[in-house]
Amino acid sequence: MIVTQNVSKRFNDVLALNEVTLNINKGAIFGLVGTNGAGKSTLLRLLSGIYKPDGGELSIDGETVWENVGVKQRLYYISDEQYFFANATPMEVAHYYLNIYPNFSIQRFTELMTGFELPLLRKINTFSKGMKKQLSVILGLSAGTDYIFCDETFDGLDPVMRNAVKSLFAAEVADRGLTPVIASHNLRELEDICDHVGLLHRGGVLLEKDIDDMKLGAGKVQCVLPEGADIDSLGLNIVVRERRGSLLTIIARGTPEEIASKVSALRPIFMEVLPLTLEEFFIMETEVAGYDVKKLFI
Repeated sequence: MIVTQNVSKRFNDVLALNEVTLNINKGAIFGLVGTNGAGKSTLLRLLSGIYKPDGGELSIDGETVWENVGVKQRLYYISDEQYFFANATPMEVAHYYLNIYPNFSIQRFTELMTGFELPLLRKINTFSKGMKKQLSVILGLSAGTDYIFCDETFDGLDPVMRNAVKSLFAAEVADRGLTPVIASHNLRELEDICDHVGLLHRGGVLLEKDIDDMKLGAGKVQCVLPEGADIDSLGLNIVVRERRGSLLTIIARGTPEEIASKVSALRPIFMEVLPLTLEEFFIMETEVAGYDVKKLFI
């Protein structure tokens, strides 16, 4: 389990992280979302032991990470910008990692490289950005660590490769309890894979939620109401409403079944219950704090 308690990090006059408190359960896929400059990369580097916190406490399975080789052997960090040794081949890097990660599997590495159709003996400096991202993911999965920290890992991957990587993460979580922490500025990129999501903004945690809990607390309904019907008369706690012609879309607090039941009392001409997107969840949850999530993300 990853625990951060009031963790802060400053770079000269810039406060990159401001008393961040998070709990990330083992075996869950945690999405860390936020705009550029929100503090996502800084937090991942603190979790990886690259940076030392200026304040607060940070632990993985009860142990501090900074200068702790035993803990670092159980985690793998994929940076947003890929770096490999000059003139190295993938197989040479894999054998180097054998000396760092006790559970690194050359067999697993070779199988994944073959599956992704990446050459084992070609110089990495001739790879495209997407190929380097794929190689980083393959190295991370082959390392056999308990935790993998991914910084904008899906950037540079085509849609097919994105789905392949997501499937591999999900399989590793199910098979051996891997805990991926995936940082992204793209809400839509994470909503189909994450169990839990934290929203960072200006160095602080704006929101942290279990996605299943979020789904239980809100519903989205599209409907066409008869003339004179008043949606406000139902006593719904409506968070978002949008009307396009006669079609009314609402997001309200409560279970989807409860919301649909109340709207049905107005005898709608048409009604449909729709799944909420992750962005819509954040719009609902951040309104009380005075934030417009649509302005926080592109």
